[in-house]
Amino acid sequence: MIRKLTRAQRKLLLGGVLLGVVGVVSTLVQPKLVAGLIEAVGGNRPVAGLITLLAVLFVADAALSATQGYLIGRAGENIVRDARVLLSGKVLRADLAHLNAQRQGDVHTRLVGDTALMKIALTQSLAQIVLNGLIVVGGVVMMALIDVWLLLVTVGCLGVASVASVWVARGLRKAALVNRADTGAFGADLQRVLAALPTVKASNAEGREEDRLAELADRARRSGNRVTVLNALLSPVLNVGLQASLAAVMGLGMARVATGSLGVADFTAFTMYLFYLVSPLVLVFLSIGTYQQGRAAVQRVDELAGLPQEDAPGPDGVAGPPAPAPAPDGGHPAVEFRDVGFGYGDRPVLDGVSFTVPRRGLTALVGVSGAGKTTVFQLIERFYRPGRGTVVLDGRDIAHLPPTEVRERVGYVQQDNAAMRGTLRENIVYAAPDASDEDIEEAVELAGLTGVVAGLPDGLDTLLGDQGIGLSGGQRQRLCVARALLQKPAVILLDEATAHLDSDAEAALRDSLRRIAHRCAVVAIAHRISTVVEADRIVVLDGGRVRAVGTHPQLIQNDDLYRRLAAAQFADGALAGPPAPAEGPSDAPSALPTAGVAG
Repeated sequence: MIRKLTRAQRKLLLGGVLLGVVGVVSTLVQPKLVAGLIEAVGGNRPVAGLITLLAVLFVADAALSATQGYLIGRAGENIVRDARVLLSGKVLRADLAHLNAQRQGDVHTRLVGDTALMKIALTQSLAQIVLNGLIVVGGVVMMALIDVWLLLVTVGCLGVASVASVWVARGLRKAALVNRADTGAFGADLQRVLAALPTVKASNAEGREEDRLAELADRARRSGNRVTVLNALLSPVLNVGLQASLAAVMGLGMARVATGSLGVADFTAFTMYLFYLVSPLVLVFLSIGTYQQGRAAVQRVDELAGLPQEDAPGPDGVAGPPAPAPAPDGGHPAVEFRDVGFGYGDRPVLDGVSFTVPRRGLTALVGVSGAGKTTVFQLIERFYRPGRGTVVLDGRDIAHLPPTEVRERVGYVQQDNAAMRGTLRENIVYAAPDASDEDIEEAVELAGLTGVVAGLPDGLDTLLGDQGIGLSGGQRQRLCVARALLQKPAVILLDEATAHLDSDAEAALRDSLRRIAHRCAVVAIAHRISTVVEADRIVVLDGGRVRAVGTHPQLIQNDDLYRRLAAAQFADGALAGPPAPAEGPSDAPSALPTAGVAG
């Protein structure tokens, strides 16, 4: 990925490097001109031309340096922009099973902080290393032409310092990699706390979380201090060699000038070249240190770019066979599970699940907590892929369908009522941005939001805060239902869509569901049995398996677990009247009222 991004900016980078090379030539010519100026003065020759040429070179050097810096900097900003856009797309389309294994705060750090460091490594540092390296090499060549013996003394002093500097730079890269990881860990934990701040406050956990964050901040500080120490050592280690070189050259050079074996002009030029080496040599090693830190960031960015994608080919590297065309209306069930097995890591959740969802009507999924109901929805949406078996949408294996096509045909109302910062209208049309006003009005009415919208100061254009702040939990739930309805899907998945509604709002939504179920398939994980009773088909899940399928009267009559769950809801007053009597003894364990129908 990094090579591709860098190649895209090769014109700017090559332009900057070429200007830098011209600037290097301009810099290396200057000491020779000064030597010529000294000789001209000693020989009583005209010096105006040489002085003018030196002045032009000084100005040209400054202009070339500024232009080169602009081109390199612009290329760096372009690389960061392209990297962030590419990585954002990778994250948005990443396979959830792999993305959820990452810490969200660390992903944020890689997208924002590491890409900025990557720019420095790939553009500024590399350019400094190349251009200042050319000055060093050119200066050494020119010094060799003037006096080889003085050059050998210089190289001997600098060689020892350079070896020590390289050793420090290698340690710096390792320390920088640790520091980036520690910084990512702090960012990830901070995001974890901020996402659950009301829970933190309600649990009086501010102190504990502060201590935890302080410990992570200390860890990042310690690794950062190591980076600082190694960074600080680079210049002094090199300066020792430079100072030793200057002292040796000045002493030996003056002695040779005194004996007449070295001319004053040549000694001046040699000394100027040595002075010209000081800043570039320091910058080379500082840039190597910065580049090593940037390489750590590049490595982390590359790891993020390697996240498996949802629409990636199968294990054999080849995409599956094309799915058959959609069946005519009524030709296939809306959804079908065929012997599906799935687990999160080593924890099995579904085992041999098989059932169908008709193309019309309301199908309810019920079962105790952990039975696998939400996992069923996530497999239908192709957030995850089954470990075995097949999930079929309108007669087609969704493993062979693009995720976009699956999600165009399936509307999903999540359990946590996801809403985002923006206007109410923007949230409702999120899955169908081109929806007409008539369609929006119909979806709002079906979701029972008409009164809510009428009561807001700016109606549909009312601005909501993060996570839908400005609406109650029940209102956010209805907003999510309206969003799914506006999509006009063939299947609507409702994950406890009535959980946060009062009795009046729930009754209104049940009426809407009856109307919606006449034109598409509705699959609901229902928290309240009042919703389940009206379902055309009920699928009972238990321990990751389908225990029973039927209508409410059939399951009350024939299934102990369903009878027990329904009885618990009746006991809580979910429906008026007593539950149907159980026939015969039940070997099901006693129910906890909190088990409910949804769990």
